[in-house]
Amino acid sequence: MIHQFLRYLDRHFIKYSFWAVISLFIFSWGYILADQPDSLSTLFRVENVDYIVEFLSEMLGINEETPAYLDPEMWQKALWLSAETLLMSILATGMAAIGMLLFVLPAARNIAEGRLSHSRWYHRIAYRISRFLFLFSRAVPELMWAMILVFIFKPGILPGALALAIHNFGVLGKLCSEVIEDIDEKPLRHLIQNGASKAQLLVYGIYPAVIRPFLNYILYRMENIIRATLIVGFVGASGLGMQFKLAMSFFHYSEITLYLLCYLLLVYLTDIFTALAKKYISEKE
Repeated sequence: MIHQFLRYLDRHFIKYSFWAVISLFIFSWGYILADQPDSLSTLFRVENVDYIVEFLSEMLGINEETPAYLDPEMWQKALWLSAETLLMSILATGMAAIGMLLFVLPAARNIAEGRLSHSRWYHRIAYRISRFLFLFSRAVPELMWAMILVFIFKPGILPGALALAIHNFGVLGKLCSEVIEDIDEKPLRHLIQNGASKAQLLVYGIYPAVIRPFLNYILYRMENIIRATLIVGFVGASGLGMQFKLAMSFFHYSEITLYLLCYLLLVYLTDIFTALAKKYISEKE
């Protein structure tokens, strides 16, 4: 009876998921409107249009003699901050990737259960520890890690890079451990039957099968790290984010425009680099 019910759910999963999402959407808006009846009407006030026009005009520096985005000295400062932001993201990506590689094998279920080699009692302990570290590090957002680390270190590139690395260590660990769990085990079993040692199984069996998905995930997370540097900068983690916050605090709106332009340029160049790298990896497959 239970198996029939599960098969029925499996056949109608998409239909039920669609109606479940619609129901949650209606319930969420119903709860918001019941709790705050005026919340929807405040979005369409006439005053909001005036505030938007005023804010955009100040960002364009209409009333300024020389807006920040037209000042060569400000551009020099902003480009230097962009270089710091890029350095922070590269450092965070490298630390997250290295940390993930150290813990990803023990975190794979098929290795802990001994499907690829003989399982020992310490394999199961390492599996639990690795999974906990991945879960704990990614459960805490980058901003909270940065707030904690700024109290330990001085404000600068290091706490921002560490905050981004710790969070993305957990994300990469989950993604890459699932890659190992989904690996085709038949070639690995052939290596074991032919007398391959654990080191040979790792070098000639596991790594060649997972290295390209690992690189794709690392490049994907690098794109996200670049975008998250603006967030961690709000708590003093250097780079464009910190100057963006200061410009907001002192109402230097044309500087906000300059930093946004630099930030968009940085994200665009990173997207181009990762796209080219992924294309190169796919061509080598």
